[in-house]
Formats: sequence, structure tokens, C-alpha cells
Amino acid sequence: MELERLFSLSNLTVMPFWLLMIVLPRWRWTERIMRSPLVALLPALIYAALVVPRFGAIFAAVRNPTLLGIVTVLGTPEGATIAWAHFLAFDLLAGRWAYLDSRERGISGLLMAPILFFILMLGPIGFLLYLAARGIYSLRAGRTASAPATSTR
Repeated sequence: MELERLFSLSNLTVMPFWLLMIVLPRWRWTERIMRSPLVALLPALIYAALVVPRFGAIFAAVRNPTLLGIVTVLGTPEGATIAWAHFLAFDLLAGRWAYLDSRERGISGLLMAPILFFILMLGPIGFLLYLAARGIYSLRAGRTASAPATSTR
């Protein structure tokens, strides 16, 4: 399959899951679907299909990484498509974790929508935003839980 098609296909394999988490976070099927780590299977398979034929060169570059070695591997259309499939698969897993964790903590879907969008677009920045929101929410929930009960006497 031509590289441009694989690149486009990799995008299509993750978008339904992001839309579910962002647009329909409370729909019962969203949580059921996102509980499975298999949501990242297709971009992972695309990644594997691209990496396996180039395994020797890629493994040599990552076994003892140097900036020039990584640029050499990734600085091609094949390398960019490999990196993109990698980003999509792992950003989706990070988004999946944040979504499920936020549901368990009762964090608002309205708050999560932009955070999930940032995880999709700029993975680690969105992840940091979620950790900050999670920490703030935990502090507030802790204050509420530890607040003294008012006496009714």
C-alpha cells in the first residue's frame, strides 16, 4: 500500500475513539469501548507493518540513539509515517487512560473535552494538563471529604 494511504489510514483508525471520548463521554458504549486496550490495535499494526521491513536500520538507530541517527531514520516519508503511527497509537492510549481515570474520579466531561483534544494534538502537553486537572480535582475532593461535619444539635 502506498505510504500516503497508510498515513491517512492511520489517522482514520483513531478518530472514532477520540470522537467518542470527546463528544460522547457519558454514552455507555463509549466507556465500554474505551475499556479495551485494543482501541490502539490498528495504528499499532500499521506501525508494525512499516517497521518490520526496516527493523535492522530502526533498531540500530534506537539501540544507541544519536540525534543524527534518529534524523536519518525519521527524516524520510517512511520515517515520518512510522513516527506518526507511533504517536497516534500511544497518544490514544494516553487519552484512553485519562478518559477512564477521569470517569472514575467524576471529573466533568466538559473539562475533559479540551484536555483530550490537547492529548490528541500535542500528546505530552495534554497529558500534563490532565495531571494538573487531576491533582487540582483530588485536592478539592480531599478538602470536601475531610471537611468537618456540621452538628445538627
